[in-house]
Amino acid sequence: MKKILTILCLSAISLFPLTTNGQSLSYDPDLAQKLGADDYGMRKFVIAFLYSGDRVAEYSKEERTEIQKGHMANINKLTEMEKLILAGPFFGNEAMRGIFIFKVDSKEEAEKLTNTDPAVIAGVLKMDLKEWYGSAALLEIPVLHKKIQKTDF
Repeated sequence: MKKILTILCLSAISLFPLTTNGQSLSYDPDLAQKLGADDYGMRKFVIAFLYSGDRVAEYSKEERTEIQKGHMANINKLTEMEKLILAGPFFGNEAMRGIFIFKVDSKEEAEKLTNTDPAVIAGVLKMDLKEWYGSAALLEIPVLHKKIQKTDF
């Protein structure tokens, strides 16, 4: 019985991080401050859900290819500005095409940024913006991504 109780206690310790007064022992206050994290390690972001626009059919395949090149260049520009944290397409050929996650204070600021995208300007994409509360650790993704990206878009 003692052996089973010891195993259960050790299992519980491994499942739940050790804390002091509710604070994780691995808490890094400098990193939390740098990332703008609240006490839960979270912060506000704005997510843009990208949908097929109403004007896709107005463009030839060649024109859409050029618009897409501009879209990718804009993604790179917004990333360099440290405003766009994460971007990517969804698989499939449905109306919802992809997402952006912005490090901005408001939907209005995100809207100004999305309106610089050639695909949005051309009406090939349209965006639905939502404020989102997520892990501030997302801000580390661009740094990590550069370490694993072998080829540029």
